[in-house]
Amino acid sequence: MTTNRCPTTVADAMVRHPVVHPASLTVADARVALADPHRHLLLIVSGRRLLGTVARDDLPDAADDTAPALTRARLVGRLVLPHQALAPLHDAMARAGERRRAVVDEHGLLLGLLCLKSSASGFCTDAGIAARRASVQLDAHPAR
Repeated sequence: MTTNRCPTTVADAMVRHPVVHPASLTVADARVALADPHRHLLLIVSGRRLLGTVARDDLPDAADDTAPALTRARLVGRLVLPHQALAPLHDAMARAGERRRAVVDEHGLLLGLLCLKSSASGFCTDAGIAARRASVQLDAHPAR
């Protein structure tokens, strides 16, 4: 028998298979990726090591599109550890209007993404993201 328990830690609520980008990502590539309204924070990695995160606000109009996106990236204020308590973090993110935090281990290895829903009612799940992607693909390629 399965029980539905409420997530209590970041690890319980994180998306375990987030989209990641290579260190070679350019500012222009980041702009394209962030044009998707569901993307709020790009995760730039080398292997499993998180090198930086890029949000729309990190890319001012004057930013050189050919520059590496890492030149605009940051980690401070955008990381959480998997064992952190979820409830106070949920409240803090909702109050601050934050939607995403990268989940890393103590060595800076990317474990996942904490992804607050637009309603702030809870967090995105891998299953929910997969369902949305499948729905978008069906809309783009309807049966003939």
